[in-house]
Amino acid sequence: MYEDLIQALLPREPAHYIGGQWQPSIEASEVLNPATEARIGQVAEGDAKTAEQAVAAAAKAQKGWARLGLAARADHLQRLLEQVQENSEALARLLVTEQGKPIKEARAEVQMALTMLRYHAGLGFRQTGQVMASGTPGRTISIREEPYGVVAAIIPWNFPLAMFLRKVAPAIVAGNAIVVKPSENTPLSSLAMATLCQRAGIPAGVVNVVTGPGKSLGDALVRHAQTHLVTMTGSTRAGMQILHAAADKIVPVSLELGGKAPFIVMADADIERAAKDAVASRMTNCGQVCIANERTYVHSSVHDRFVDAVVREVKQLQLGDPQAEGTDIGPKVSAAERDSVNQHLKRALEQGAHVAFGGPQALPAGLNQGYWVAPTVLTGVASDADILAAEVFGPILPIVAFESEQQVIDLANASEYGLSAYVYTRDLGTANRMVDELESGEVYVNRIGPEEINGFHAGWKRSGLGGDDGEQGYRTYVRTKVTYLDYNQ
Repeated sequence: MYEDLIQALLPREPAHYIGGQWQPSIEASEVLNPATEARIGQVAEGDAKTAEQAVAAAAKAQKGWARLGLAARADHLQRLLEQVQENSEALARLLVTEQGKPIKEARAEVQMALTMLRYHAGLGFRQTGQVMASGTPGRTISIREEPYGVVAAIIPWNFPLAMFLRKVAPAIVAGNAIVVKPSENTPLSSLAMATLCQRAGIPAGVVNVVTGPGKSLGDALVRHAQTHLVTMTGSTRAGMQILHAAADKIVPVSLELGGKAPFIVMADADIERAAKDAVASRMTNCGQVCIANERTYVHSSVHDRFVDAVVREVKQLQLGDPQAEGTDIGPKVSAAERDSVNQHLKRALEQGAHVAFGGPQALPAGLNQGYWVAPTVLTGVASDADILAAEVFGPILPIVAFESEQQVIDLANASEYGLSAYVYTRDLGTANRMVDELESGEVYVNRIGPEEINGFHAGWKRSGLGGDDGEQGYRTYVRTKVTYLDYNQ
């Protein structure tokens, strides 16, 4: 039903979107449906030459775009928002097809994207600087915001539509031009958004989309002499590579990287609520969420009750066709991602974990094609088990018992990551002490994500530098210029 609408959003042949035009490519790669392994299309395979063309187009467009002024740029975002609204169901179906998330989650991602557009389109009349008092009469000091110029954005496969707009909306409303390189697993959503940018009348060169490998195309974008800012969401490994590549130019880099969120359930918590949220946080998007509950710590006095409640919740989840309205969990995005999760599970079982529900043999009959992992609950997990250290990024929920507040704080902080954390307690004092002590860029108390647009999504430690969303996220895309004026004559 939506195939024609989806095809209308995509180029007719493998091509990059550069300078407002589709630029065909001889080299191409296939995109597969993770639920069926069927080929769903081909996309252009870019290289260093592609990066050169895209950055040059962005640089050519940027100065004129910046001169339009903030209000006019915000009006363009409003028109893009209208395009996304008009094509919302087609975009959701495209997300399901290339990424594998269930249709209800895909629709939620489209709404997340619309929220990002709505927020940044509302910045048209924001304060853009300050005037400071001088120590000498007849003088002023003013600080104003200016765009960096050309932004290179490298985005992940787990939320490809929302991440496109999380980078593009603040970057261009601030007056920058941008080159987006999506993941090789999920390039189609970004290409569809390029079409909608074109339909919305965003000037040629302001938004460019190029597809291809991160090791060649992405690296060339980061290293280009006219790239003035790099923003990336993805793995810690890739973030380290980008940071090294940008270091020689001393180019600012914003990185939102991996996570290993602790989910802490204190003895006085609402157990049913905590269990429901623990499962939702772990299993959403087949566990492929940076802020997901990766390790669940439960006070020993309520451990068994909590495990029973979690198992009841997981048993209700429907694993299967992501296009079906009743599906809760779709496939992993790729064979490599499926195999990685299964390897983590195998290692956990070797180290003594017990399967409370699910496990390697628990896939429903009929799922012979696609990249499936059954939702699994583990108990008896040792506090030093490998599965509690590495980012698993799949529907595996390990549960660990603890005895004291200080013990669980130490366990939570023992990770090299520090993106998100969760605390469930009825005691305000406990909640605030935990917030004080947890080494994490964001802490959720008695609730789970997703994060909200007027907050600030940023990690500590190996979870990143800089961040996205809200006022602080917008400031990633502007730099300051100070003017000292003497008007004494």
